[in-house]
Amino acid sequence: MITQMPPASVLRWNVFASPRITAHWSFILLFPGFFIYQTLLGTGAISAVLGGYFTAVALALFFPILLSFIYAVRNNRNYASGFELYLSLFVAYYLLVLCINLLGGAARIIVERYVQSIVFCFETYVIFRALDLEDKAFLRIIIISLLVMSLITFYFSVGGFFFLQDLDEAKDPDSLATYQGFARSYIYTYLLSICTARSPLLRYLLYVIGTSSMFINGARSEFSAVIVLIPVIELYRAKYRLCMIFVIAFLSLMLVGSIGSIVDMLPDNRILQLLDLSHSTSAITRQHFTENAVRTISSNPFFGDFASYPDGHYAHNALCAWVDFGLFGFLFFCGLLAWPACWLLFNGFFSKRRSNDFVLVGSLICITILWALTAKNIPDMSVGAAMGAYSKFRFLKRNT
Repeated sequence: MITQMPPASVLRWNVFASPRITAHWSFILLFPGFFIYQTLLGTGAISAVLGGYFTAVALALFFPILLSFIYAVRNNRNYASGFELYLSLFVAYYLLVLCINLLGGAARIIVERYVQSIVFCFETYVIFRALDLEDKAFLRIIIISLLVMSLITFYFSVGGFFFLQDLDEAKDPDSLATYQGFARSYIYTYLLSICTARSPLLRYLLYVIGTSSMFINGARSEFSAVIVLIPVIELYRAKYRLCMIFVIAFLSLMLVGSIGSIVDMLPDNRILQLLDLSHSTSAITRQHFTENAVRTISSNPFFGDFASYPDGHYAHNALCAWVDFGLFGFLFFCGLLAWPACWLLFNGFFSKRRSNDFVLVGSLICITILWALTAKNIPDMSVGAAMGAYSKFRFLKRNT
């Protein structure tokens, strides 16, 4: 039987709007691409042709990513669900609050940061919604990228700390990212690598590489995420989970008991401040920001007080959503995380069939909740990634 080939225009549309292809290339450009660009910038190999890179590339990718999402929805009527409607209402509410406060004279720079955050969340949502975790060629690129990023971290570390600004070789130092920007690229690449590694040996090797790299990087939020995810992933992957619980408990007790000896062998690093936050200037500052947020909420419990703080002085936790978007926005956001977390616990964690997609969405939900409690502004792009992975997992459950 002879089948008629689709027109060339249709083939071009399929290639350039393919959610899977767009998601894979967008991920590579936004995360490993950022790390490599910033390394070249920090070592003086290039000038800042794309500024700080991430925002410029994210804006350039916005329409291709939007197009791929529209293509996916048009070609599969089951692609979007009621959860997407919930997300749309969440975004619409945030944009409405932003517009009202911008017209009311709120600091433009804070409004712009929120708009950027929403754009980043949308892009990570679409990317993680469409990633194909069975694509071996893509996963090989991710593993290789992680190894290259780790080697860069180790090679350019000075005194046990990776900070390219210390090299003083950048032609445009104002565009050079801080350690936090490098950590952001690393953690997402690490997540894809660790969540698709079925071999225990490969996972253990990646744990060692990821933990060491994040320690040298000095980003405490991302380092905490790496540590927290190890028992979560191993408990899910374990054939005999009760035994694994005892193993994790035993190793945790051993680690706590020998923490002093371990610290003595390690170079001085910001990560060690996690052992005593009372002496961490960053932790003290964040505590001060949180106290300011609590005072603002006490004075304006229902509607909050948008941008009632200098730029950057937001509470580094979910309370910033209450300050800027009121009680309704805060509860909306909490529900956005709590419902998927509960659903995943009862509809996947105890399943006999192990799934890479479940490991990824479970890991993203865990670290998003961790960061919402302790470290990140809301909405952080981790929210978009977690919601995208959750939507994909729900879609797979409905259609397999």
